[in-house]
Amino acid sequence: MISRILAADLPAHAGRRVRLAGWLHRRRDLKSVSFLILRDRSGLAQIVLREPPPELAEETVLAVTGAVVLNDQAPGGAEVADPEVEVLSAPVAPPPFDLYRPVVGGTLPTILDHAPAALRHPRLRAPFEIAAAAVAGFRAALDGLGFVETSTPKIVASATESGANVFGIDYFGRPAFLAQSPQFFKQALVGVFERVYEVGPVFRAEPHDTARHLAQYTSLDAELGFVDDHRDVMAVLTVALAGMHACVAERAGAATALLELDVPEVPREIPSIHFAEAQELVARHTGEDPRGEPDLAPAHERFLGEWARREHGSEFLFVTGYPMVKRPFYTHPDPERPEFSRSFDLLFRGLELVTGGQRLHRHADYLAALAARGEDPEAYAGYLAAFAHGMPPHGGFAIGLERWTARFTSAANVRQTTLFPRDLHRLTP
Repeated sequence: MISRILAADLPAHAGRRVRLAGWLHRRRDLKSVSFLILRDRSGLAQIVLREPPPELAEETVLAVTGAVVLNDQAPGGAEVADPEVEVLSAPVAPPPFDLYRPVVGGTLPTILDHAPAALRHPRLRAPFEIAAAAVAGFRAALDGLGFVETSTPKIVASATESGANVFGIDYFGRPAFLAQSPQFFKQALVGVFERVYEVGPVFRAEPHDTARHLAQYTSLDAELGFVDDHRDVMAVLTVALAGMHACVAERAGAATALLELDVPEVPREIPSIHFAEAQELVARHTGEDPRGEPDLAPAHERFLGEWARREHGSEFLFVTGYPMVKRPFYTHPDPERPEFSRSFDLLFRGLELVTGGQRLHRHADYLAALAARGEDPEAYAGYLAAFAHGMPPHGGFAIGLERWTARFTSAANVRQTTLFPRDLHRLTP
């Protein structure tokens, strides 16, 4: 019995008989010869038939056994001759557009509506191969720093940060919510493991209908104990990003080449600017004056991204010290400027990609922070219990995977880098 090989491995089997299996990507009939282009997870393989082939529709699932012949004109430099072709499964409907064409022929709604077939197109599949490599790099980088991977509940009894923007569900007759973030759990687990991370879904019931917002996305979260301040968290994030980009270069080279992408360099030390200084910079150079505003507008983030590229040669920029009024109650204030926080956003190519910072760690500070915001501590009793038993200074961050992939691939819409997106309008497929 001949074991199946992949299309990419054909040249290594020259002169031998092999078995391939995959989908019929394209069929080309000439006067004296026909070509079947087979697609599998590794790429394309050319099958040469001297006899007229049976009628086969594109996307027919085939198994092919034949002899490998080197041919510089064939995909990958080799082809299969004298084949035996077996139909494993025949399609009953055509794909929504031609999957063999180099350029994607469908609009974004068409792609999303027909995702199980549309994502077979190599250019549409490539961003997800890049995302998978990035997750592997994230895990490897944090494993190397002594982090422990965790999996926390996605059904919770209370909202993570407030009662707004959460999806409510009926949990055996009791009200419950889909988790906005693993924030509370990962903080509690710092008291167990010191350093933890998680890769998992989060849910935001925010009625945004934009090219960068989703109701469900994949979050790459990390939390670490015994920090001096938020700069220790920024240093770990820098290592994680470098690991992600290195793994993409190593594992997803074919996908980046297909999309004609360069892997952006992550500086050893990402440039940083304080929020107040960033607003001064915007006011000085754009004709707009955002000073006094608690957050940066998207246009200001884009300006800062261009400034970082021009002044520092970096696609990345840390903006630190966001106003406390804009940060969750658990954020650690800057002792020297209490109106500002020990928190940060990371901009990647002019778009907010990561939010993080140092958290409060003393039980009394949490009670004071909640009281200052008019929140009832009883609603956070389960969360506060962790801090009643002694917690070290700690902090963490969260990366939105789909948003990272969109920036990495220069996708105009985050839905282009989301498998089966969930947003204000879309619940299927």
